[in-house]
Amino acid sequence: MRIGILTGGGDCPGLNAVIRGAVRAIEVDRDGTAIGFHDGWRGVLEDRWEPLDVDRCRGILPRGGTILGSSRDQPYTRADGLERVKAAVDQHGLDAIVAVGGEGTMGVAKDLHRDGIPVVGVPKTIDNDISCTEMTFGFQTAVQICTDAIDRLHTTAESHDRILVVEVMGRHVGHIAVWAGLAGGATITLVPEVPFDLDDVARRITARHHRGRWATIVVVAEGARPVPGTVELAPRPFDAYGHEVLGGIGQLVASELSQRTGIETRTTILGYVQRGGSPVAFDRVLGSWFGVAAVDAVADRAFGDMVALQSAKIVRVPVAEAVGELKSVSAELLRAASLFHPPRPPADPVSEG
Repeated sequence: MRIGILTGGGDCPGLNAVIRGAVRAIEVDRDGTAIGFHDGWRGVLEDRWEPLDVDRCRGILPRGGTILGSSRDQPYTRADGLERVKAAVDQHGLDAIVAVGGEGTMGVAKDLHRDGIPVVGVPKTIDNDISCTEMTFGFQTAVQICTDAIDRLHTTAESHDRILVVEVMGRHVGHIAVWAGLAGGATITLVPEVPFDLDDVARRITARHHRGRWATIVVVAEGARPVPGTVELAPRPFDAYGHEVLGGIGQLVASELSQRTGIETRTTILGYVQRGGSPVAFDRVLGSWFGVAAVDAVADRAFGDMVALQSAKIVRVPVAEAVGELKSVSAELLRAASLFHPPRPPADPVSEG
C-alpha cells in the first residue's frame, strides 16, 4: 500500500499527530509507504512532496502546526486541476490520498471522489464545526488556551472594576466561545447561533456592577452578530478564497458596552494564538487515532469516506454527508451556558396616566 498525505486549510494543533499516526500505521501495520504533499492541494498540483517514514515523524507529536505546510488552494480553481491530481496519483503509484482538513478540504475530497480519485478524509477544524463527528482535534487545545486567558483576565477586570471583552475564533459557530466561556466563568457569551441585543447585555452588566465590585468577562465569537437593525455593522471584505474577513466584533461590543453602561471596557483579541503551540493530550490522541483509522479506510477501499468520532468510537461517514451542513452548538449546551448569565433586571415601572 502507498498513500499520499496532505494538510489543507488553516493549521491547528494535532495535525502532526495525524501524520505520525498514519505513517506509523502504514509502515508498521501494512508494510507500506507514504509521501507527504507540501502545502495542501498546492503540493499535489505542483508535485512538491517528500517521503514520510517513522524516522521523519520522530519528535513531531507535541509540535503544533504541520510539518507538511498548508494552504487554501484547491484543484477545482484551476482548469487542469483534476488532471493534475490524477497525474499525481498515477505518477506516485498511490492507492489513495488522505486529505486532512476542514470544510473546504472535505468539499474537494467529495468532488474528487465523484470524479474517480481515491481519497479518504480526516476532519480538521479548530472551530469544531464539521458535521458527523463529535469532536475535531485542535478544538480542545483552543478551548484550553482561551480558558487560560479568561482566568488571567478575571483578576485585572476585578482590580479595576472593568468589563473585559474577549474575542475568540468561531466564524459560523460558537463552540470555542461556549466551552471557554463556561470553563472560564465568563459573565456573558455571545455566539453566531443567537443574535445578541446589546441593550439587554448592557442592562444585565449594569445591574451586576451595582451590586458590588465584579470582574465582568464577555466572550464573543468572531462571527457573532447583533440583532438586525440594532447596531450598524460596516461591510466586511472577502479574501481570495471568498471567505468573509472577520475580526473586530470584540472592539464593537466593547465600544457599545462602554457607552451604554458607563463602565470602563477593554478588549482582548486572542486571534491566532488559539492555533499555536503544543496540542493538549486529547488532541494528540484523537489525531493519532484518526491517522491510523484513515489508513485502515484506505486498506478497506472506503474511498469517499471521512473518519469521525462518534460515541467514543472511530467510524466512517460519507464525506458528502459531513459537508452538507455545519455543526452548530446544541440547544442544550446553549441553554446551560445561558443559566450562568446575569439575570435581567426588573423593568422600569411605567408611570400611569
